[in-house]
Formats: sequence, structure tokens, C-alpha cells
Amino acid sequence: MTELVEIAHIRSDFSEKFGIPRQSGLIDTRAEIFFEEGFRDRNAVLGLQEFSHIWLLWGFSKNKGRGWSPMVYPPRLGGKTHIGVFATRSPFRPNPIGLSSVKLLGIEYREGLGPVLSVAGADLLDGTPIYDIKPYIAYTDSHPDAVSGFADRVKDKALLVKFPENLLRILPAEKREDAVRILEMDPRPAYQDDPERRYGTAFAGFDIRFHVQGSVLTVCEVVPYSGIKRDTRKREKQDF
Repeated sequence: MTELVEIAHIRSDFSEKFGIPRQSGLIDTRAEIFFEEGFRDRNAVLGLQEFSHIWLLWGFSKNKGRGWSPMVYPPRLGGKTHIGVFATRSPFRPNPIGLSSVKLLGIEYREGLGPVLSVAGADLLDGTPIYDIKPYIAYTDSHPDAVSGFADRVKDKALLVKFPENLLRILPAEKREDAVRILEMDPRPAYQDDPERRYGTAFAGFDIRFHVQGSVLTVCEVVPYSGIKRDTRKREKQDF
């Protein structure tokens, strides 16, 4: 059997798991995919530009050595309900492999780097290893009448985001709309609902700090991202 190898990695605006969209395609955040040495042959992506979307098979690189469990507690179900791991998209799996469908925006050939893929809608942490790339084929991969189990019952409800203009202007202009969309989707797990608690999500090189009361999220601070962990972010991304 051929050994699983990293063929590429992604550069995204997400420096931490907290705040990453729970599924790919929910927000059109931009990212770039860089191939590793040995996989930079432009022939390997010949014809890929004809497809609008691609599948990424990638690794939950931050979960190494964490093991797996046959039962998990999806945050969107309040963190108290047992669900079988194979009925979820939890990262704590026998093989820590993720699957995402993203929009292919373009392919650019860069000196010394080979083909670089620009994509939108990726739900991957910055630096995530990618093991394979496959074209998305609409007539086989799309199932409009599919049933999504308990996930259909706990779809995210948008929050009203109050983002003061003086704080919003701290972010690069091209990142502001995506930042608001990320906050609208409520990065918190369902079991955290303390109006006094301050949360923070790292995005585009900044730490966006906020609190939530009812259905209203208010941004209270935007500072350069330092990488320092705080109590407000002790959450694992256990998507379903």
C-alpha cells in the first residue's frame, strides 16, 4: 500500500480552530493552495481549470496523538448529546482525514512554487496539509433530495452583528464582509451562552473580540493576533 503523503498545504486567514466555518462553502473566504516539492509539475493540474469546484482531502493536523472515540458530543447539539463518530464530522476519528468542497477561482503558475490554486469557501486552518485534490462533478456529487439527519434540525441561525465602524476599519477592506459573516454564524458552541463572557476569533491576522447577548453579537475590540491562548477559546472543532 502506498504511504499517505502531503501533496500540498493551504494558506488561509484562520489561525485558530475557533471561528472557522463549520462546513466548507458557507462563507466565500479566500485561500491559496501551495504544492509541496515533488508535486509542482504543471501537468498534474492540466484540465483542472475547466472545473468550477474541487474536493480537498486533508488532515486534522492539530489532533495528532489525540486518539478517537466511537461516540462524540457535537457542539451544535449542546455538547451533551452522544452521536456516533461516523454520523458526524468530528475531527477525532480513526483516521484524521477531512473532506471539503471548495470553489476553484483560478490557477496561477509562480516561479519556484509551480501551480498555486486560489479557492473560496475553505474551512481549513492555515497550514493544513492536503493529501489529495479531485474535481467536483455536479451530476454525480450533487444530491438535491438528500436528507442530512440531525444536522437539518440544528442549522445555524444568524446573529445580529454590531461591529462599530471604527473597529471594522481596522480590518483590511477586503476582509470586512467575511469577518461579519463569520460572526453572524455564531462561532460559539451551543453550550456556551454567557452574556458576560468575552470571546475571541482569530481572522486575517487580527483577534476579533466580542460578547453575545441573546441574538445580538457586539464586537468590543480588534487587535493584532498574538497567538496567545485565552480561556474564551477552549473549544474543539467537532463538526457534524
